[in-house]
Amino acid sequence: MPITAHLDLNLKAEALPTAEFVLREILADTRAFDGCLGVDVLVDSSNPAHVLVVERWDSRDNDAAYRAWRATDEGASGLGELLAAPPVLTHFETSFES
Repeated sequence: MPITAHLDLNLKAEALPTAEFVLREILADTRAFDGCLGVDVLVDSSNPAHVLVVERWDSRDNDAAYRAWRATDEGASGLGELLAAPPVLTHFETSFES
């Protein structure tokens, strides 16, 4: 069953000038990872340091494999250097269709 992962980020103010470039680089690898169905980046219109990354995955197993890969030296992204606070990851499943 497909799932959606929300990664809620609060960026450091000093990281804003380079954040878009860095996120594009990081998310290119995310989009290329097996089972990734797509990634959107939403920026809070009243606070550009607040970013929500919306990832869609073919399955919970694909998402788990991706998270495990990101925890390795090979998959490390350097995202933490941009963050003012720890990211918040939440997984959602579609419960019904409209």
